[in-house]
Amino acid sequence: KKFQKTSSVHEARISEMEKKSQRPNIINRPLPKGKGEVSLSAFAFLFAEFVRYSEGRVSNFNDLEKRLSEAGYMVGVRQLELQAHRHNLEQGKMRREVKLLPMLTFVAYTVWKAVFGKGCDSLEKSTELDDEFMISESHPLPLAKFISVPKDYAGLNCQQFVAGLIEGLLDAADFPARVTAHTIADKGPQRSAPGTVFLIKFHAAVIARSVDA
Repeated sequence: KKFQKTSSVHEARISEMEKKSQRPNIINRPLPKGKGEVSLSAFAFLFAEFVRYSEGRVSNFNDLEKRLSEAGYMVGVRQLELQAHRHNLEQGKMRREVKLLPMLTFVAYTVWKAVFGKGCDSLEKSTELDDEFMISESHPLPLAKFISVPKDYAGLNCQQFVAGLIEGLLDAADFPARVTAHTIADKGPQRSAPGTVFLIKFHAAVIARSVDA
């Protein structure tokens, strides 16, 4: 009887293990898609903390802007792979952009919308130089909207982070460029918060390649 009882317990355990093995393993479940959005307040708070952290490790605002640009660069490198993959899935075909203007359009509208929730206000080519393009925003981007700048850092432009993001993305896509952010003040009668122009200056090899194409 003792043997039969032990055998029954063993069979019950095996049966329970078989039932568990038939359940979907949490590791094998696909990741939930989610909304793909981050709370603006949480995003702004995280960036503000990063600026404050960086501020304590530099001696002037020029070094701080450089540090912000470098951080944005790393984000841009990763954004290229992510956004290009999503874009290709939507288009139903896998391709790598090799032309300059389509690449800029991809950055200014596809990537911009993914990061900031909308396309840029304008994308323009310089009328004076063939290697310069501009992405313009007439209003402050949410990224640095709630950052309080100290008096001794009055010239600080936190949008250098976004400039670094653009530069990293273009470099990773084999369109090397130097990208800088410049504040544009509203001179109208009802002045609003200043906007930003992101000046993109491509390397000579990129322009030569686009001409040959």
